[in-house]
Parts: sequence; C-alpha cells; structure tokens
Amino acid sequence: MLSKYSLMLCLRLVEDSTWLLQILLSAFLAILFLQSGIDKVADRRGNLEFLQGHFAKSPLAGMVPLLVTVVTVLEIVSGALSAIGCVIIILTRDPTAAFYGAVISAISIVALFFGQRMAKDYAGAAVLVPYFLLTLIAIYLLAH
Repeated sequence: MLSKYSLMLCLRLVEDSTWLLQILLSAFLAILFLQSGIDKVADRRGNLEFLQGHFAKSPLAGMVPLLVTVVTVLEIVSGALSAIGCVIIILTRDPTAAFYGAVISAISIVALFFGQRMAKDYAGAAVLVPYFLLTLIAIYLLAH
C-alpha cells in the first residue's frame, strides 16, 4: 500500500512541477517580449535611429523601419499570448495560448538573430542563444 501511495505522490509532484514550470516560463516570456515590444512602440524614433546606424552597412539597411515594425508586432503578440496563457494555465491548467505565445517568441528570436548576424554583430547574436534555448524548452513543456 505504501508503494502505491508513493507512486501516486511522485506522479502528482511531477504534474505540479510541470504546471509550475509552465507558469514561470510563460511569465518570463510575457515580461521579456511585452517590455521589448512596448519599448519599441514608446520610443520608436530612438529605436529606429539606433537600428538604422546598427544596420547601416548591412544588406538590411533600407528595410529597417519595416523590419522594426514586424519585430515589434511579433514581440507584442508573443508577449500578450504568453501573459494571457500564463493566467489561463493558473486558472484552468490549459497551456494552449501560452504554447502559441512561445512559438511566436521563438520566431521573434530567430528574426532578431537573423538581424544581428546580418549586421555582423556576432556578440549580440550570441546573447540571444540562451533566450532561444529557454523558449524551446517552453515550447516542449507547454506542448504536454
């Protein structure tokens, strides 16, 4: 009887730890991308000035305003879905919205990584790798 109870307890702990990880990862992605996206909206001019200089010698130089808009939309959508998904996970344990937020987060990071590589900012591109790995873990945990 004790072993059956222990097994049930272990299964419950795994379930609860997955639920907690889903909440924490969704909250992290929500904070990361909402802050970044809102900053790009609130200080669009400053971001454009910086990025136009950053990409001045890259093949993307003429497309900076369009690309900033695309990245801003991706970040706000991924952050909003992650935030909404976090609340839904807490209330219903349904990770669907947060899963889609994480997928769009990964797309956002790939877009940012592409831009950094095109600008030959290899250090900036390298900084994105841990965020990307964390996002892949989020996708995996939110898919279950």
